[in-house]
Amino acid sequence: MSVSEVDLRPVSVPGPVPGEEPRTMAVLRRERDTLLARIEAGDPNGVERQHELGKRTARERLGLLLDEGSFVELGVFRRRGEAGPDTEGRRPHTDGVVTGTGTVEGRRVFVYAQDFTILGGSLGAEHASKIHRVMDLALDAGAPLIGLNDSGGARIQEGVAALDGYGGIFRRQVAASGVIPQISVVLGPCAGGAAYSPALADFTFMVRGTARMYLTGPDVIAAVSGEQVGHDELGGADVHGGRTGVAAVVHDDEDACLEDVRHLLSLLPDNNLSVPPAEPPTGAREDVRPRLADIVPVEPNKPYDMRDVVAEVVDDGDFFEVHEGWAPNVLCALARVDGAVVGVVGNQPMVLAGVLDSDAAQKAARFVRFCDAFNIALVTLVDVPGFLPGSAQEHAGVIRHGAKLLYAYCEATVPRVQVIVRKAYGGAYIVMDSRSIGTDLSLAWPGNEIAVMGAEGAVNVVHRRELRAAADPDARRKELVADYRERLMHPYRAPEEGFVDQVIDPVDTRAAVADGLALLRDKRREQPRRKHGNLPL
Repeated sequence: MSVSEVDLRPVSVPGPVPGEEPRTMAVLRRERDTLLARIEAGDPNGVERQHELGKRTARERLGLLLDEGSFVELGVFRRRGEAGPDTEGRRPHTDGVVTGTGTVEGRRVFVYAQDFTILGGSLGAEHASKIHRVMDLALDAGAPLIGLNDSGGARIQEGVAALDGYGGIFRRQVAASGVIPQISVVLGPCAGGAAYSPALADFTFMVRGTARMYLTGPDVIAAVSGEQVGHDELGGADVHGGRTGVAAVVHDDEDACLEDVRHLLSLLPDNNLSVPPAEPPTGAREDVRPRLADIVPVEPNKPYDMRDVVAEVVDDGDFFEVHEGWAPNVLCALARVDGAVVGVVGNQPMVLAGVLDSDAAQKAARFVRFCDAFNIALVTLVDVPGFLPGSAQEHAGVIRHGAKLLYAYCEATVPRVQVIVRKAYGGAYIVMDSRSIGTDLSLAWPGNEIAVMGAEGAVNVVHRRELRAAADPDARRKELVADYRERLMHPYRAPEEGFVDQVIDPVDTRAAVADGLALLRDKRREQPRRKHGNLPL
C-alpha cells in the first residue's frame, strides 16, 4: 500500500458511557494510585498468615533493609500470562516477588524480595524474569545485589519454564561472582533447586525458626528412604550455620538479621573496581596495646581466644565474623585497621587447639578468595600446630581441601600481612600465608616457634632408635627436646634465614600491622594471562 492509499481519517474514539465518570487525566491518575495502593497493601489474609508464622512481609523486610524512602520498585504491575494452566483468578500483580533498587547508608544496592503471601512466593516465568532484570541492572551498575528468599520453590503448574527461570538466576550469579558483592538472606523456605542461589552467593544469612533450606524435603525423604526428619533438623539455620557451612551468619529474628546485612554492606566495596569505604585514620600506627602481652600464654599447648587478639588489633575492637559456628578452629572476619577494611584469618586455639582440617581449610579459602576479589587486604594471625591427623580426615580429602587454602593465598594479589603469634608447624605453617607462598610482610612475636613439627614429635621420629637403646629414655628424650628447641625452634631461627621480616613486641602488633598495610597500600601485581586456573575443588 502506498502512502497515498493509507487511511488518514481520524480514528473514532468512543464517548463516555452514560453514568460513568468522564475519562480525564485526574481519573486515570486516581485509578493508577488506587491499583498501586492495593498491590502494595497485599492480600490482608495473606499478610495475617505471614505474621502468624513469625515472618514479616516482603515490603516490610525491604523497609528494614533499605534507607527510608529510598526504594524504587521495578515491575510492580507484572503478572502471569492469560494462557496456561491454573491462571484463572490467580494472576496477582508482582507475581510473588518485589524487585527494585534503593540505598543502604546512602550507597546504591539492588534487591529482590520473594513474597510468600502471593502464590507461596513460588517461582514462575514472570517471577524469574523480574529477578533476572534486577540482577542485570546490578551488574551493569556495579552495585551489590541482595536477595531475600521466602519461597515454596518452583511453580509446578509452569513446568520447565520455572526450571528455566532458576537456571537464568544461577547463570547470572556466576557471571556476577567476583564482580559485585552478592548477599542472600533466607527468611522462610528455600527448597529444591532454589537452594543453589544462596549457595552461590558471597554471604548467606539465615533466621532460626523460620528459615529452612534443602534440596529434598522431609516428605520426599520419608517416601524414598523411610527416614523421618523434621524441617529444622534437615535444613534449619543452625544446620547450615554449624554443619554444612552454607550460612555465613545466623540470627534469632529478622530485624537483627537485616540490620546485620546493613553492617556487612558497610564493609564491602560496590564492585571489584572500587575499594571498601574507608573511615578516617584512628592513629593505629602509634597505638600500643599492653594487653596483647598477656593474652597469649607462652606455653605452646595452652589455649586462649584468638578473638581477644583480633579485638586488640582492629579499630574499636569491632569485627564482623563470618561462619562463626562452622569450622570454628579457624576465624574469618572483616574489620578495619586505621580506618581501612581488612580481612582477618586466624587460627583459634580454643577449638581443636587451632589445627586445620578439611572444613577449616575450605572456610578460610573461600574467605581469602572473596577478599582478594574485592580489594580487601588480608591479615593472617598464625598459631597452628598442623593439620588434624587421622584416617577420617585423610579419607575426607584433607589434602584436596588444604590445597584450596594454599591455592587461594598463592593466587591473592591484595596486600598480605602475616603475624606468627605463637607456633607454626609443618604444612599448616606454609598454607597460613607464609613467605614461601607470597605474603608481603611476615611478622612474629618473640615466642614464635616455626618448625616441621613440635620438638617432642620431632625427637620421637628422628631419634627413635637412640631413645630405644638409651638406659634412661625419658631423661635422654628431655635432653634431645631441649637441644632441638635451642637449635631449630628458637624465635630468631626463621628471621635469621629470611622467612620472617621482623620480630615485634606483642604490644606493638596493631601499630606494626597498620604500618605494613600502609606501605603496601599501592601494591600492584598482575597475574599471568589465562582463562582461569584449575582450583582443586
